[in-house]
Amino acid sequence: MNLSHRVANLKPSATLEITAKANSLKKEGFDVIGFGAGEPDFDTPTHIKDAAIRAINEGKTKYTPVSGIVELREAVADMFGRDYGVEFSCDEILVSCGGKHSLFNIFMSVLNRGDEVIIQSPYWVSYPAIVEICGGKPVIVETSSDSNFKMSPEQIKEKLSVKTKAIILNSPSNPTGAAYNKDEIKELVETVKDKDIFIISDDIYYKITYDDFEFYNPLMLFPELKEKIIISNGVSKTYSMTGWRIGFTAADKKIISAMSKVQGQSTSNPTSIAQYAALEAVSGNQSFISSMVEKFKERRDFIVEELNSVEGVRCNKPEGAFYVFPEISGVMQRKGFQGSADFSKKLLEEKQVAVVPGIAFGNDNHIRISYATSFENIRKGIERIKDFCK
Repeated sequence: MNLSHRVANLKPSATLEITAKANSLKKEGFDVIGFGAGEPDFDTPTHIKDAAIRAINEGKTKYTPVSGIVELREAVADMFGRDYGVEFSCDEILVSCGGKHSLFNIFMSVLNRGDEVIIQSPYWVSYPAIVEICGGKPVIVETSSDSNFKMSPEQIKEKLSVKTKAIILNSPSNPTGAAYNKDEIKELVETVKDKDIFIISDDIYYKITYDDFEFYNPLMLFPELKEKIIISNGVSKTYSMTGWRIGFTAADKKIISAMSKVQGQSTSNPTSIAQYAALEAVSGNQSFISSMVEKFKERRDFIVEELNSVEGVRCNKPEGAFYVFPEISGVMQRKGFQGSADFSKKLLEEKQVAVVPGIAFGNDNHIRISYATSFENIRKGIERIKDFCK
């Protein structure tokens, strides 16, 4: 029996695969330090969990509208108005089963077979895969630590073609934590604003920034491009709600209507209980965020300093998210590793430290380290990495 062609070349998520291997070793009794997971290690705030419990007790356990409960869509619209200074109506918001689902719905709704999507590398592992599943073609723009993992307008111009349908911006970024400032966002949008191209802005880490970095979304600078700019976001990272699976999209109502059709024939509505928890998250007490970000900053500063003290390792200081993406080419060359996958495999086997190989993100000279774990684990894990690299 033959499976579909779209599945044949589809690779499993490297981040989930590494986490599974680390968990397997833990069950065997190994003291594994996991730097693979892309989720905050903090518990979901109590007032958000209480909202879910209330929803259960009040019988809010039935189907909801496909696009999400009205209260949550209104709250998300209010959030964008508050944080972005851009007004959205309820019918310009779609609630989906996580940020990944939001992106899947977006590409299913805007891509035709052969359409090209510009994606910068290093990229989140699922961007190219989702584009390909939806019939599109990923067009990769290479960046490096020298450019602080940011693509330039000139690079975008080189990749534009008559088939270009969209460009993805992820700022702050997974896996690098790099973020575009106001002027950089403006320059990138200026490059494509007069073309029939969608700008898809994945803002899932927009509240996790450091050193007074000021976040900007393209729509904040170009409100007249509302029909072209699609915003993907969610509660997973900001509110430590990865398992609740609630993401949302803000876009022109025609786009949202199309996405609702796709969602209506796949998952239908997101979990009702999780929606009421998300409602409390985006409209309730926000004080949890600043304390979480401060702890992330302390971890970031420690990791960057420690890694940069290792011969053959170079680590940029990220502006946001909770990852570092150190370059390890010097170590690999000195010790004879055959790429980042070989490095990561040996590191896990010999030192019981789980990292994600950079090849999964489109750059084989790096590894990704998530510092969404305790300071104790970070100290222990970084010491093991330093010892491994000697």
